[in-house]
Amino acid sequence: MKRLGCLVLALVLALALTGCGEPAQAGFFAMDTYMTVTAYGPGAQDAVTACGIFINALERDISRTISGSDVDLLNTAHTADLAPDTDILLALAQEYSAVTGGAFDVTVAPLVTLWNVTGDTPHVASEAEIAALLPFVGSHHLHLDRENRRATLDEGCAIDLGGIGKGYASDLVKNILADNGVKRATAALGGNVMVMGGKGRNTPWTVGIQDPADPEGYGALLDIYDGFVVTSGGYQRYFTADDGTVYQHIIDPATGAPAVTDLTSVTIVADSGTLADAFSTALYVMGEADAVAFWRSHQADYPFDMILITSDGRLLYTPGLSLTAPEGCPYTYQSIE
Repeated sequence: MKRLGCLVLALVLALALTGCGEPAQAGFFAMDTYMTVTAYGPGAQDAVTACGIFINALERDISRTISGSDVDLLNTAHTADLAPDTDILLALAQEYSAVTGGAFDVTVAPLVTLWNVTGDTPHVASEAEIAALLPFVGSHHLHLDRENRRATLDEGCAIDLGGIGKGYASDLVKNILADNGVKRATAALGGNVMVMGGKGRNTPWTVGIQDPADPEGYGALLDIYDGFVVTSGGYQRYFTADDGTVYQHIIDPATGAPAVTDLTSVTIVADSGTLADAFSTALYVMGEADAVAFWRSHQADYPFDMILITSDGRLLYTPGLSLTAPEGCPYTYQSIE
């Protein structure tokens, strides 16, 4: 059966604040998940309202399922004039696909449709079905004309920005809050968390990293003042076939099938929500060894920290993070040097 209880809520944000009065908060459903934006101080109410309006407008441009969106036009007519944010997001998607060696790729959409892991009728795809679609996967099928803000997509291909859209939305939410004079705020966009300004003077926010084996528990508590925290994992959405095989929702673009990995979750902590969203998916697909090697080799151009929870009960973390193990935590902590 499907495990719908946590969906994309890979992170639980502690929103307690001391001082500074009552917060302004906007809660709404968008991009297939419930979102909240909370801000403190003068201008907070206008800021959180503006964030909700922006996210709904962004969804109308980048959603695969909204008729007439930029993505819908690309997938059906194979050409589209792009809204500014769609243009930026597609360019970033291509960049992150290239740097991760294709482990993150928005053109995996035909395979997502084939498996339908999160739908009402999931399907165990045959080798022949996968082989028929793999030639249509790859960022080289997407062609961007940045000067004229126009895109074309090769016949038979389709894109889905679900693996990067909420991250991009969180980046713009932080900009909107800052433009409205907000200094301290949080946003939970499904499994994508943004924090700014700290919980109080010299007091960080605490973000709970969900235990993949226990939807009510935490694998770690992360203290952070500013930044983006995004978790991906196969425990969030999956189905069990008649033979007992579990197929999770993250598709490996190289194999065309749900990723088979020695990781149960990947958390990325970065100054960019878009990067954190894309890299959390890519490193989950890569597995432990390649994820660690990727982190070590990309810090100059793409700085980020990460938490890897492995299938054999270890929690690996980069030394730049401030972590606390919750009481009764079942994982063995190991710093990645």
